[in-house]
Amino acid sequence: QDYHNSMNTVLVQELGRFNRLLTKIKSTMTNLGKALKGLALMNDELDVTSKALFDGKIPPPWMKRSFPSLKPVGSYIKEVQERVQFFNDWIDKGEPVVFWIPGFFFTQAFLTASKQNYARRYTVEIDKIDGVCGQGRCGGAQGAPQGRRVR
Repeated sequence: QDYHNSMNTVLVQELGRFNRLLTKIKSTMTNLGKALKGLALMNDELDVTSKALFDGKIPPPWMKRSFPSLKPVGSYIKEVQERVQFFNDWIDKGEPVVFWIPGFFFTQAFLTASKQNYARRYTVEIDKIDGVCGQGRCGGAQGAPQGRRVR
């Protein structure tokens, strides 16, 4: 574990956000199932959730803990699974070579951490680091060998 790698902080923060979202999804679906079977009372939150799911929309209680999305609920769940898989791969296989920017809740934290790591490595003031590179233009055909590759 490298405590000087700012990406570890980003990973922990993102995992916390996803855990809160997944906990909310699981609890509302569990409680909705019980309410539909008559084993629990249908409260306002469950009513709103059931109506949204019936309409193919993301339930408002989930959106309070979610990343922004205008997708229908089926596509949203697929995206949640893809995002969770991205972070599971990061945990299991180590820091990715290519980062999926839309997969983050808070992309600014990722960008700042990238700059912090670069500043530490090259002893450069973080305020002097500027610019975004793309499509292999930084660092030649291989992309940015000391920076971050994103998709």
